[in-house]
Amino acid sequence: MKSSSHRLGDLQLRILQSLWVRPDSSVAEVHAELKPERDLAYTTVATMLRKMEARGLVLHREEGRSFLYRAKVAAAEVSRSVGQHLIERLSAGSLTEAVSHLLTSREVSREELDQLEKLIKEAKRRAQ
Repeated sequence: MKSSSHRLGDLQLRILQSLWVRPDSSVAEVHAELKPERDLAYTTVATMLRKMEARGLVLHREEGRSFLYRAKVAAAEVSRSVGQHLIERLSAGSLTEAVSHLLTSREVSREELDQLEKLIKEAKRRAQ
């Protein structure tokens, strides 16, 4: 599955985050992890996992009478896809505009700025 096709809703992303931390989770385990932050029915989580499996985002194996789910896509792949999607939608594809927006819309620490400078230097070296 190509990373550009990962268009995830909030619940889907939260389920994947749960499965990245705790692979081979049952529906009940995923539901229990999400329950404190969201008022979700067990059946909602089960349905979403089935839909996500149909999209190739998760897979399951049977253990006894339970299905154990795990993420089929890596966190880095989804992060890259979400980042690209945001840049396209919010900044018309302009990385400069996206970074400018991020730098002006929130507090940025000196450490973060130093890290960004290092990343830019590395990118310049690779582009030569």
